[in-house]
Order: sequence, then C-alpha cells, then structure tokens
Amino acid sequence: MWWVMDRREHSRAKLRLPARLRWTGPFGQKTELCETLNVSRGGMLVPCQEFHAAGVSLWVTFPYDASVSDGQPEVPARVVRSTHAGEFAPGHAARNVDVCPQPAAALHFEVAPHAATNGNRHLAHPERRDSSRRRLALPIQVRPEDIPWFEEAMTVDVSWEGLLFLGSREYQTGQYVWVSFGASSFAPWSAGVGEFRCVVVHVEVVPRSSALGVGLRLVP
Repeated sequence: MWWVMDRREHSRAKLRLPARLRWTGPFGQKTELCETLNVSRGGMLVPCQEFHAAGVSLWVTFPYDASVSDGQPEVPARVVRSTHAGEFAPGHAARNVDVCPQPAAALHFEVAPHAATNGNRHLAHPERRDSSRRRLALPIQVRPEDIPWFEEAMTVDVSWEGLLFLGSREYQTGQYVWVSFGASSFAPWSAGVGEFRCVVVHVEVVPRSSALGVGLRLVP
C-alpha cells in the first residue's frame, strides 16, 4: 500500500477556483488560466498546460476574475514539485490522492524576506540604495530609449529611486530605457506620467530561469 507523508507547514483543502499563472519565457511573458486542485495558506496545486520544472519562479493571481481587466494582485510563487500527466499529485495518502490527467505543479508562495535583505533575498549583489526597496509584483512595459517596441515584464521590488524587474530582453549597464505601468493608478511613482526614463544599473542571470534580473534607477 502506497503512503505519502505530507510535510507541508499548512494543511491544504481541496478547492477548485480559477487561477492565472504568469511566467517569463525565452521569448517573453506567458500566461495560462487554470483551476486549482487544492490550496493552503502557503501554496497550491494546479494543473498546467505546460510542464514547469522545480525551482522556476512565476506569479499567481488567485482567485482570478476574468471580468476584471486589471488591478488583480499577483503573488510571487516558486514551483517546488511537478508531475507529468497521469502521475500522482504530491502530498496525500494514496487513498486520497489526486491523479492529474495533465501536468500539475505544486506552488509555494514566496514569503517576504527579512528586512536585513532589504527586499530581495535571491540576488547576491550588495545593497547600495539610499531608499529602501519593497517587494512588489507589478506588470510593466520596458523599452530601450531608441526602440519603440516594449517587452512585458514583472517587477520584483520597487523603491522611490528605481526598481528590479525580470525580463527576457538583453540590457547593458548604463543603457537608458522607458518604463510604463499597466495601470497608472498602481504606479509606485508620481501619477499622471505615461513613461518613466530610467538607466540600467545592473543585469544578472536568474538561477533556473531564462529571465534576466535588471535593476533600474529612475532618471530625474
């Protein structure tokens, strides 16, 4: 008899509610609508059209309302385990286990890091900002100064002087870019401005991801 021990910090409940996943791929951002299999305070299990490897970062809108055009919060999450179609979903005893007809991903919601890390525990460069940054996931559009086509990206953290985002385009330190927010009412900087001019201050590879972490400083 198969028996799978549940090691989760929070108990989970079988709950089927709409959710939206967003992640950064090699050719830009992708989204997928799905329905949860079970949910806890610390994460969820969702069937996916695509297989997501363990360790991959994405953003979750849950519960997702398709009738709302924007403004729905997106929570950073990380894939802790994935199954292929027809495999046992992780975590329950065999008599109470979910068997998924398609790939499924167990997601862990990213907890806000300790204040000593100043808002970002994943990137190793030392903190040099004059203003503290706060972990905040917002959809943005970024384009180089001399190119009219933007890429869709997601912020990781934001301060009064700049932000860090994950994107798929290549950027160079010292390069100037224009940043705009999907909903102006949610822009962390002064309202009423369509685009903000910024300069790239650092670029680094994100482990287990095709995305790049790009740090920007707002240009007065």
